[in-house]
Amino acid sequence: MRALALAGGVGCAVVGGVFFAFSTFVLPALRRLPDADAARAMRSVNELAVRPPLVLALFGTAAAVTVLGVLAVRRGEVRLVAGCAAYLLGVVVVTVVANVPLNDRLARGQNGFAEFARAWAGWNHVRTVAGVGAAVLLLTRA
Repeated sequence: MRALALAGGVGCAVVGGVFFAFSTFVLPALRRLPDADAARAMRSVNELAVRPPLVLALFGTAAAVTVLGVLAVRRGEVRLVAGCAAYLLGVVVVTVVANVPLNDRLARGQNGFAEFARAWAGWNHVRTVAGVGAAVLLLTRA
C-alpha cells in the first residue's frame, strides 16, 4: 500500500505540475497574443495533449488512486481516501466535464480565445489545487 501511495502521489504531483504550468505561464503567455493566434496555439496544444505522455500520467494516476482509494476505505485511512477523492473529483472529473468540453468548443470555433481562457483557467486552477493537494495527502502518508 505504501508503494501505491508513493506512485499515486508522484503521479498526482506530475499532473498537478502540468496544470500549474498552464495556470502560471502558458495561459498568461497565450493571452498576450492576438485572439486568433492564441486560439490556434491552444488548439495545437490540445491536439498534442491527447497523446501517451499526458494521457498515461492523467489516467494511469487515476487507476492507481482508484485502487488505493478502495484499499484505503477498507482500512479506514482517511488521509489516503481524501487524497484519492481530491484527484479523482478535482482532476479527472473536472477535466472530463469542464476543460475537455471547453477545448472541444474552441476547436469548433464556437468561442473566441478570451472567452475560452476565462472559463478554462478557472477550471484549470481547480485541477491544479486538487492535483497538488492530492499529492501532498498521498505523499505525506507514503
